[in-house]
Amino acid sequence: MTDRGKLTARRVATAPAGEYGDGAGLILRVSESLSRKWVYRYSLNGRRREMGLGTVQDGIGLADARLRAAEARRLVKDRIDPIDARRSKKSASEARKTFGECADAFIEAKRAEWRSDRHVYQWRLSMGRHAAPLRDMPVDSVDTSAVLSVLSPLWQRAPETASRVRGRIELVLDAARVQGMRVGDNPARWRGHLSHILPKRQRIAKQHYSAMPYAELPSFIARLRERESVARLALEFTIACSARSGEVLGATWSEIDIDGRTWTLAPSRMKSGRGHIVPLSGRALEILNRVKVARTGNIVFPGRVHGRPLAPATFGRVLSDMGIDATAHGFRAAFATWCQDRGFPADVIETALAHQIGTETTRAYSRSDLLQRRRDLMDAWARFLEGKAEGGADVLAFKRP
Repeated sequence: MTDRGKLTARRVATAPAGEYGDGAGLILRVSESLSRKWVYRYSLNGRRREMGLGTVQDGIGLADARLRAAEARRLVKDRIDPIDARRSKKSASEARKTFGECADAFIEAKRAEWRSDRHVYQWRLSMGRHAAPLRDMPVDSVDTSAVLSVLSPLWQRAPETASRVRGRIELVLDAARVQGMRVGDNPARWRGHLSHILPKRQRIAKQHYSAMPYAELPSFIARLRERESVARLALEFTIACSARSGEVLGATWSEIDIDGRTWTLAPSRMKSGRGHIVPLSGRALEILNRVKVARTGNIVFPGRVHGRPLAPATFGRVLSDMGIDATAHGFRAAFATWCQDRGFPADVIETALAHQIGTETTRAYSRSDLLQRRRDLMDAWARFLEGKAEGGADVLAFKRP
């Protein structure tokens, strides 16, 4: 196997199982299954080694194999091990990741500690849309001018968004530095860096979610029921349960107990990080039974993409299409106001909203989730939404034990 040029293209394609030399260390190895692999054998520093050069099945023909063997042979002549050189090149390539790869890896690493699917969605939106100019850049090449190319167009037009994007870029670059992919200062840092370049963002007064007055809810629900869609049912279910949008959009059938009339959310699904049980009213169960007829997976309210829930912006679109100037989250405020006006106990209301009650010490001595009293409350809320006799705390005899 020392002579060169022993192989032909036909021989490469038709040779039975065995090893065939082309000369100068290049060998074609044919397995019993007739897979065909190229290897280069060489000796360096008294050590015999064998380097894979690819397979015929992957498109490496005789000419390509000879070129690869010749490159390896030149390295050996210079006393450089071609296997070690290839490993070093691969490591350098892997270390030089793009900003987009680092951002995606950061999101995947952190999503377990983020309790809201919406938070993951917002991160992906920021890193995919707003930070698009950075995505294909090697992460160690992202500098101040590159960061400004993203932030400057947003800074005056959408200051809140720009601030969030800046903070997320900073976190991704910090993570890359910790992993040895960057050195030096973070170009997205605000204090002592971008603060000297960009104008200070005007503080925006915190605004509450737009809420519909609860007196208008029965007529709104009647209008909502005229629309036939999964999104409409999901929105009504959200209102009926006084739940957060993300909790409903991420709901799975494994969380639902139809017979027990409960919806149980794990701590990882809750903003507070504490598990929560929602008692289901008759209307909530009707909605679940309607969507269950077309069930195709574990997601209660599936979106258009198979295996995925409705998009976070779904409820906003439904309300906008109906000409409603309110947010889905605002219905929780309407529920709270209705409860207060009807005289329901504060601890029952707060627990229904999945809010923490009192101090940590108080919570330690109050283990009850007030499930039955909350069930009565949600049934009364359902009757109100139906436009029926709404009752109140006095009618339901809400008394403290």
